[in-house]
This record gives sequence, structure tokens and C-alpha cells, in this order.
Amino acid sequence: MTQLARWNPFKTLSRIEPSLDIEDMFRGFGTQPFWREMEPTPDMRMDVIENDKAYRVHAEIPGVKKEDIEVSVDGNRVTISAEVKREAEKKGETEVRQERYYGKVTRGFTLPNEVDTAKVEAHYDNGVLSLTLPKKGNGQGRRIAVS
Repeated sequence: MTQLARWNPFKTLSRIEPSLDIEDMFRGFGTQPFWREMEPTPDMRMDVIENDKAYRVHAEIPGVKKEDIEVSVDGNRVTISAEVKREAEKKGETEVRQERYYGKVTRGFTLPNEVDTAKVEAHYDNGVLSLTLPKKGNGQGRRIAVS
């Protein structure tokens, strides 16, 4: 049975560093198996809902402890960062296959209106981070505690 993998050309292009020579870019070509390029990169899927008083954000961040999530709001700019930490291998065990992602993922976005940082709420439950971001005319940046 054939297994399909999703390929995003824009993520692949982000791996190319503009300061490299053309020779350096092709130096490792063919030395790694093709499927290594098809490995998934972490994504943070989100829904953003707006009403007349606030924005509501639901971000899927599975496998993360709430202590490892950072949310910051500065004006109308919202940034969510999370880190999935890898469990240490136990002695006598060998990893047969690894598909889960370990590392840090960050997602930032800009809203049309500024956010009242004093009234922001953040909750994390069952792998979903829920943010309530009340609208405001102007304010100052603040780091938000996730409960």
C-alpha cells in the first residue's frame, strides 16, 4: 500500500539560506533519503472568532504541558509559543519508529483592533488553548498566565 505525504513548497523553501553559495546548496544533495524531506513540521492550527466585544482564539497544541505555553499580547499583536519536551529513553528500550514532533513551535498574528491586555483570559484543556481577547482602543503589552 502506498503512503501519501503532504508537501508544502513554502516550508521547504524556508530551509534554503540565502547566504549560501549555489555549490553549498547542492553539497548534501542525494546523501539523505528522500523521505527525510517529507517529514512533517509542527503546525499550530487555530480558529479566530470575532464579535463586537472580543476575539476568541482556539489553538490546537497537543502533547504540551500548560507550563510550557507562552502567550503574549502587545497592542493588536498576539504571539503563542509552546514547547513539546521529549521523554528520556529508558535503558533496555530501542526506538523503533518516531513520528511525534519534539521542539518549540511559535505562531504570531495581528488582529484588526487592539486588545485590552488587562482582561485577557487563557485556558488550556485537552490539547486546546482557548484565549479571550477583549477589544480596546489602546493599551500596553503584557504576558498572559495560562490556567
